[in-house]
Amino acid sequence: YNLVTDFYEYGWGQSFHFAPRFNGETFAESIARHEHFLALYLGLRPGMKVLDMGSGVGGPMRAIARFSGANVTGITINHYQVKRSGILNQKYGLEHLCGQRQGNFMELPFEKESFDAAYAIEATCHAPDRPGCFRQVYEALKPGGMFCGYEWCMTDAYDSKNEEHNLIKHEIEAGDSLPDLLSTHEINKALEKAGFEIVDAFDVAETAPQGGNDVPWYSTLQGGWKLSQVKHSKAGRFMTQCAVDVMEACKLAPTGTSKTHAMLCMAATALARGGETGIFTPMYFFCVRKPE
Repeated sequence: YNLVTDFYEYGWGQSFHFAPRFNGETFAESIARHEHFLALYLGLRPGMKVLDMGSGVGGPMRAIARFSGANVTGITINHYQVKRSGILNQKYGLEHLCGQRQGNFMELPFEKESFDAAYAIEATCHAPDRPGCFRQVYEALKPGGMFCGYEWCMTDAYDSKNEEHNLIKHEIEAGDSLPDLLSTHEINKALEKAGFEIVDAFDVAETAPQGGNDVPWYSTLQGGWKLSQVKHSKAGRFMTQCAVDVMEACKLAPTGTSKTHAMLCMAATALARGGETGIFTPMYFFCVRKPE
């Protein structure tokens, strides 16, 4: 987990998720806009207590807290991410609005009905039991509380009898250490099974072009030859792999670093193919409510 965290932060930044982009919009701007959308949809404002499910090193948490003024508490299973998030919260002067707890989001360490709202950004795909995970959020929310998120899903274009489709799905799951990826319909059923009322649900990857987002979410994985894009390209990933191999061989990097990077590279290639073929989305948006 520590190695994956370092690789994600090196290759992606402090927010470990995708976003569609407008032409002329920077990668960082698109990431922030994707996060702010959740804050707006949830109606976050100063004084509200918000739960971030699977908060990583806290990039989205800080962006949402800064944007909305709400108090955000993140949960992550990894102690290194909690420590790293604390350092960054302090660096950006947001420790009064942002906090992080180490724990399992399948067994949330919070009192029931203690949060006004919750969100999850490409995180609950790691849950082995999706209805069980969503039920944890349900119990943590106050009556009437809203839960929004972006979920990794197989789309209706996925054909379980198609060999290439199955290979793409398998390599995404294996490369990102995921359980079985669910369809968008299965996510809706899991949310309802947890007790939520569905307010809205749609695939942002499908709707984004209608709003002028002409650069698809997977374009960053395809890389380019601008200085900021090279490390995301296949050539850039190959060069990084070579450097990591040498560093591990010389004992300058921990054992397993090379294998971890290779695993993430496999996932990156499969994710790009999943986006290109339209069989996978990392941004199935849902907004649900806990009944009053």
